[in-house]
Amino acid sequence: MGILSGKSVAVTGAGRGIGRGIALLCASEGAKVVVNDYGGSAEGEGSDAGPAQQVVDEIAAAGGEAVANVASITDPAGATSIVEDAVKHFGRIDAVVNNAGFLRDRIFHRMSVVDWDEVVDVHLNGYFYVAKAAAPHFKEQGFGSYVHFTSASGLVGNFGQANYAAAKMGVVGLSYSIALDMQRFGVRSNCIAPFAWSRLIGTIPTDTEAQRERVERVKQMKPEKIAPLVAYLCSDDARDVTGQIFAVRRNEVFLFSRPQILRSIHRSEGWSPQSIKEELMPALKPSFSPLLRSPEVFCWDPV
Repeated sequence: MGILSGKSVAVTGAGRGIGRGIALLCASEGAKVVVNDYGGSAEGEGSDAGPAQQVVDEIAAAGGEAVANVASITDPAGATSIVEDAVKHFGRIDAVVNNAGFLRDRIFHRMSVVDWDEVVDVHLNGYFYVAKAAAPHFKEQGFGSYVHFTSASGLVGNFGQANYAAAKMGVVGLSYSIALDMQRFGVRSNCIAPFAWSRLIGTIPTDTEAQRERVERVKQMKPEKIAPLVAYLCSDDARDVTGQIFAVRRNEVFLFSRPQILRSIHRSEGWSPQSIKEELMPALKPSFSPLLRSPEVFCWDPV
């Protein structure tokens, strides 16, 4: 009897990498799994039904139960079909794991509108569509769990990822809003920022020694390391865990804060541009956040 015995879990982007690891572990913990994967490339091009079916076959070979879904989550009807497949084949939907995505990394002044729209469409709009499809079922049954994947690119920062970072910070807002709105129905919603080697991370440039060292460090972080926290958050044991932002980096698990007020300054007569220059900014600047990237914050080798 696993931690997810009898439950039905839908995992998007489950044909490869982190999503595959999540689907396999959830199945080994007793869940029946909808394995969704559109089968696109690392930049979101093309489609292939093979990856999703391969994971389903792996689960079946291990004695589990799963069904493949190859819909694109950027299509509201396709996103809805993921939840519908869970209900059709397994009679219920207990948890949704929003993991699907791709990258279109471009330095900002070279980023096209298409690069922006398509990344935001899958990482933010698609997550909303899938979450929205599950919401009526969760509300009616009085329980349910969402696990949404955010990124250190949004939480901390990275070069060339304005589209991805913006979408992933949007996921944080989406998850927290769901947690607030649906708490009364016994529904919870959390985020995970994963650090793991995958085909998406494989697109990181390796032009400099620092970049090559970073890639070698990331290669130590296997995608399977993310799955245990996901399985726990989908289980009944996590019934009191909601509205949180976690990160997983090999054997390290982090809890992030949401933005907090750092300082407050009041001026009874109000502010002018001159008083802002002379009083406000000198007082606030010691508390300014520096411009940092994820590798500068997580600068030690994975543990």
